[in-house]
Amino acid sequence: MKKVLYSFAFLGLFVSVLFMACNKENESTRVKIRLTDNPYNAEEVNVDIREVHVKFRDDENSWLTLDTEQGVYNLLGLQNGIDTLLAEGDLPTNHVKEIRFVLGNDNSIMIDGNVYPMTIPSGSESGLKLKVSKTLSGAVDSILVDFDAALSVHQTGTGDYHLKPVLKIK
Repeated sequence: MKKVLYSFAFLGLFVSVLFMACNKENESTRVKIRLTDNPYNAEEVNVDIREVHVKFRDDENSWLTLDTEQGVYNLLGLQNGIDTLLAEGDLPTNHVKEIRFVLGNDNSIMIDGNVYPMTIPSGSESGLKLKVSKTLSGAVDSILVDFDAALSVHQTGTGDYHLKPVLKIK
């Protein structure tokens, strides 16, 4: 009788462990997207960030919009180990494939006290896409995005400024 009782106890434990392992697919991870920058020779490089989206599967329906701290961010204020929380949200514990930043129109650069508008091709339409390839871990995970102003800002022959963002995961 004890063998039967132990067998049922073992079977119950095995089913419980199996059930918890299967439920792991439905767990979520709190993801925080943080922003930082490398040094650049200007007084300000201001980027108007409206939304942050994260893609965690290959299909187009896997984009999720995170709670975004909308605003104009001076990238040059985010140097030397300083970063800021840009967006966060709960995602399925999964593999992050891409991050998309949707930008507004209030982008500018300040050089020698003069402010110049900066245009960003398709920034407010399709957004800036960044390939990530990061597996989320734990209940909370952060992704630090380096928005490299030095490589991103370009002045045209007519004196206009364009932002062709160079984004990296750190």
